[in-house]
Amino acid sequence: MFASACEANFAVQACAIWNVALYLVPSALMALLFRLAARLHPAFFLFYLTGTILHELAHYCAGLITNARPVSFSLMPRRAGPGRWILGSVSFANIRWYNAGIVGLAPLFILAVPVIAALLRLASGEAYGWQDALLAFLLAPVYLSFLPSKPDCLIAFRSWPYAVMGLIWVWWIWR
Repeated sequence: MFASACEANFAVQACAIWNVALYLVPSALMALLFRLAARLHPAFFLFYLTGTILHELAHYCAGLITNARPVSFSLMPRRAGPGRWILGSVSFANIRWYNAGIVGLAPLFILAVPVIAALLRLASGEAYGWQDALLAFLLAPVYLSFLPSKPDCLIAFRSWPYAVMGLIWVWWIWR
C-alpha cells in the first residue's frame, strides 16, 4: 500500500510499521531461500556466518552486561551428530537466576538490526533501489539465527520461576 493511501485509511504509526514490515519482506524471503539452499549443499552454510556471529555476540554482550562472565567465544563449526552442526558457542562462568533469562534469550535482540536498518533506509526517502537488494542480502542471515537454540532456552528457563514469582509479587502489590 502506498504511503498516501495508507495514511488516508490508517494512523500514521500503523503506516510506519507497515512500511518497515514491507521493506523487510525481501530479506525474509532471501533467508528462506538461504535455508533451503543450505540443505542442498554444505557450502551454503556460509550464509549462516553473519547470523552466527550476531547470535553469539548477543550472548556475549548480554553476559558482559548482566555479569554472567563470558569465558570462551567460538565461531568454529563442529559436527554434533549426523546432519547436525553447532556453528558457534559462548561459555559463561556466572550464570545465575537473575541473568540466565537475558543471556539465554539475547539472540532475540538481533531482530533490532534489520528493523533499525529499515528505519534508517526509509527515513532517507530513497528506498527500493539496487542498494536495498544488497541490504536485503546482508540482512537475510539475521533471520536465520535470531531464534535461541535448545541449549539457550534451557539456560533461559533457569530464570522463569523467579520471573513468575516476581510478577506475582508485583501484581500483589499493585492490585
